[in-house]
Amino acid sequence: MTLADSEIEYIEGILGRKMNELEEGMLDVMFSEHCSYKSSRPFLRAFPTEGENIILGPGDDAGLVSVTDKYALAVGMESHNHPSAIEPYGGAGTGIGGILRDIISMGAMPIALLDSLRFGPLEDEKSRYLFEHVVKGISDYGNRVGVPTVAGEIEFDESFRTNPLVNVMCVGLVEKENIVRAQAPNFGDVFLLMGGTTGRDGIHGVTFASEELTSDSETEDRPAVQVADPFTKKRVLEASLEILEKIDVSGVKDLGGGGLTCCISELVDASNNAAFVDLRSIPLRETGMTPYEIMLSESQERMVFVINPKDVELAQKICDKHEIVSAVIGEVREGNNMIISDEGEEIANLPTILLADPPSIDRPLEEIPEDLEPVEVTHPPVKESLLKLLSSSNIASKSWVYKQYDHEVQVRTVVKPGDDAAVLRIDDETAIALTTDSNTIHTNLSPFDGAAGCVAEAIRNVVSMGATPYAVVDCLNFGNPEKPEILWQFKTAIEGMSLVAEKFDAPVISGNVSFYNETEGIKINPTPAVGVIGVENIDNIRTMDFKNEGDKILLIGETYDELTGSEYHRSIHGLEKGVAPRIRVDDEVANAKTILGLLDEDSQKDITAVHDVSAGGLAVALSEMVISSDLGCEVELASDELDENQLLYSESHGRYLITVKADALDHILSKIDVPVTVLGEVKGDVLKINENEFSIEELKDSYYGVIEKYMA
Repeated sequence: MTLADSEIEYIEGILGRKMNELEEGMLDVMFSEHCSYKSSRPFLRAFPTEGENIILGPGDDAGLVSVTDKYALAVGMESHNHPSAIEPYGGAGTGIGGILRDIISMGAMPIALLDSLRFGPLEDEKSRYLFEHVVKGISDYGNRVGVPTVAGEIEFDESFRTNPLVNVMCVGLVEKENIVRAQAPNFGDVFLLMGGTTGRDGIHGVTFASEELTSDSETEDRPAVQVADPFTKKRVLEASLEILEKIDVSGVKDLGGGGLTCCISELVDASNNAAFVDLRSIPLRETGMTPYEIMLSESQERMVFVINPKDVELAQKICDKHEIVSAVIGEVREGNNMIISDEGEEIANLPTILLADPPSIDRPLEEIPEDLEPVEVTHPPVKESLLKLLSSSNIASKSWVYKQYDHEVQVRTVVKPGDDAAVLRIDDETAIALTTDSNTIHTNLSPFDGAAGCVAEAIRNVVSMGATPYAVVDCLNFGNPEKPEILWQFKTAIEGMSLVAEKFDAPVISGNVSFYNETEGIKINPTPAVGVIGVENIDNIRTMDFKNEGDKILLIGETYDELTGSEYHRSIHGLEKGVAPRIRVDDEVANAKTILGLLDEDSQKDITAVHDVSAGGLAVALSEMVISSDLGCEVELASDELDENQLLYSESHGRYLITVKADALDHILSKIDVPVTVLGEVKGDVLKINENEFSIEELKDSYYGVIEKYMA
């Protein structure tokens, strides 16, 4: 049980009596960190959540952002970390299932999935096992449901050896007039439960996710992992969209963490109403289930629709057509309690505010000072370091992963995995750019600048594709919040993220918090995974690959002495120390606006490629442009303040590489009022940086096949 003595005292003070066993189980689930956000809520309020293009911010199953006069996007991001550590295939699959249901609950058709994944080093057998089966779980589920996985990012690091992170993002398309909410506003409406049947899997899934893992978790906690069923999900998706099309639905919500307890209580609490649930009307797939098991089960592929009784017959006919089970399990009543009845006997009666809005906890904070000691290393020759960096698992091609995903189903995908962001077509004129990003080393070293940099980098990814950032979603993965230093990391990270989101007018519209990512005291690097949605005119789309010999290569932004915390230090020197690159938010905004302004005015397509500079610095960014195009380039890097390695590998924020047609160079330069450097030009069949030369084949040999060698 997760209820503390003080919480029991608080609950029984409101009830004026002792809880029975069922009530205690229901409240135990809803007071868990995973459901209640009791440690994080005070800090999450710092996020900007409103903006010009925002229809709905945090608080429902997903956020809503306007993309055209007709359409909105429903966007959400969730974690399934603990289940994936125990059962990687099923844990990842049910993570995909959960975020898909969140999007459906807004009335939207899911059109894209993205992921953000963390594992231990590939040299470790257990880490390879988790990696292989998580990717397989994501691909099998997404492919079978028919939703493309279009982008993502992966990191391998020692801190995730015992605690992998599986974060998934989903985007759905909905006509604005068809948006629905998780609410139950009308007395007399009924709860129609449809989809999968209720079993014993996943009981106490949310309380399991609200505790640290142990060495025994793999066996002891396996029953807490839900069972994925993508084939039922496909039918649930189709039936749900048909119900929403043909019936005026008052509200809808999926059954995820906390099962029926969470779903029903949050539906009625959102409308200040009461709920009655008839326990024995709930379709079960196992005999002898107790009330406790029924109300706490987290069996997958279940939805609850709030509808008028007159529409029940049609709704059930639709469910029958799609071969899924449905049943009326209760009704909306006047009042503020949730009542559970078993064969006419009242067996639980709880105020909905207790279930849906538990009190937050004021936990102590303890600042972790930055390590300001200089980091001294002996640099190997550039010829050696760049090739080694390209072959590190965190830089090398992730094609082994995305080749397993169907990224073209639904035929909206314009730019496929492997570029800075995915791009999907909405209509003949409008496209959206989607990305996920995080930098765990930076955030561990300097939580404010590191987390701010995660948002900034994700924004640069969509800007590089020609899209204006509209909104941010996140999944905040941290250790045990009961430790003051962990909660300080969390608070400080949110402050950094909020600054960048506010300056870009890209509010945080949905998200998730995952605490307790520790195993017997071994904690993860703090990982604020960030998703960004950008909107653009289709004509503005650009990709990273070089297009023409003779094009000039320009660097927008400035490079600083910011080598500590870099992928270069981790891969070449085995170091994760120092301070993270600083966020210079005004420069970040100015440089992004410059890129977008240039593209808006570029009817002649004089700007031929755009690529942001991030992990691995300029050297890696240039290498990726060469590799993706089979065209070489020749550039000169020089500075009075920085040495060659700092110029090559620093991960300073706010930088973009663009290529420009030679005859348009002066015209383009005249429009740029931020720091810009002409580095060189696209030419030949080698990458030449100062006196260092690399053939395209050398680069490709280092970049491709790295993960494949480990997974063979």
